Amino acid sequence: MKEATEAWTKWRGLVSEQSQSGQSVAAFCNERGLRAWQFYEWKKRLRESETAKFVEVQVAAPAEPVRPAGTRSHAIEIRSKEGRSLVVEPGFEASHHTGLRTKYGAMFVPLLWCRAS
Repeated sequence: MKEATEAWTKWRGLVSEQSQSGQSVAAFCNERGLRAWQFYEWKKRLRESETAKFVEVQVAAPAEPVRPAGTRSHAIEIRSKEGRSLVVEPGFEASHHTGLRTKYGAMFVPLLWCRAS
């Protein structure tokens, strides 16, 4: 386990160093005795692992009631640190996620789909 963590740390550093160096991948790898194919493989692994991260969600009570007593909504609201908000109602089409992602950026990636009870 420790070796795997060290490998990820090593390659994360190398990929970052290469992107900041201004050198081509071939020149960077040649200078350090690395195989370019291995560099590209790790760069792909790192990129894929970063897109699959989840963020912590904290549920807070509303400051004031939004609906009259006795009515209940099955919608969920997702808020970003930047103040953006997305309300997802039951029946939301998963295909709309791509459009939201394009318009509003990575805030909604990955979007957890919850089933209302």
